[in-house]
Amino acid sequence: MIDVYSWATPNGHKVHILLEETGLEYRVHPVDIGAGDQFKAEFLAISPNNKIPAITDSEGPRRADGQPFSLFESGAILIYLAAKTGRFMPEDLAARYDVLQWVMFQMGGLGPMLGQAHHFRIYAPEKIDYAVNRYTNEAKRLYNVMETQLEKTEYLAGDEYTIADIAAFPWTRSWQNQGIDLDSLPNVKRWHEAIAARPAVKRGVEVLANARKPLMDDKAKEMLFGATQYARH
Repeated sequence: MIDVYSWATPNGHKVHILLEETGLEYRVHPVDIGAGDQFKAEFLAISPNNKIPAITDSEGPRRADGQPFSLFESGAILIYLAAKTGRFMPEDLAARYDVLQWVMFQMGGLGPMLGQAHHFRIYAPEKIDYAVNRYTNEAKRLYNVMETQLEKTEYLAGDEYTIADIAAFPWTRSWQNQGIDLDSLPNVKRWHEAIAARPAVKRGVEVLANARKPLMDDKAKEMLFGATQYARH
């Protein structure tokens, strides 16, 4: 059994989607990041960076101390679940690294930069033109990297749907808030619509969606963006 400690965010949805795609049995434990659940000791025990998602796997490899296997960081979780099931990551070594490089593209660039664009365009209490322009332009650059790749291949890492697509897709669902015109990116739009239509993806993005508040109050913004997160130990 996979226990998923998560919330309805792009990083959470990556794992929810892959679990739905693979059909693995799982239980979801909500970690309300707007209420500060990510700072609770029991969550920090499996996610020391106080970020969702994290998992435990009762049927996973055992730790040297005998504790159940746990994992944090969404990219690591995707790689683990793909290896566990033998799905959505090729066995061929070259093709596997093609997938992994696009997973790293999402982890190191697409996610952080789209997150910053979203933050400074939507959530920042003060609209700083330099920050808005900086991250909007970087978002456009990254989308164009994807557009160039998707001119050549059906999916990000080739002609098969893989964890590279599962990693990137949830971050592109808010393209409007990131200052992106999807109609100007026909290959990204084609890719996005194809993935959004998958039944497992539809189920995955609904996980915990009803628990998330439609608007962030001041307390939630402080938990996510303020000094609170730095004062914790």
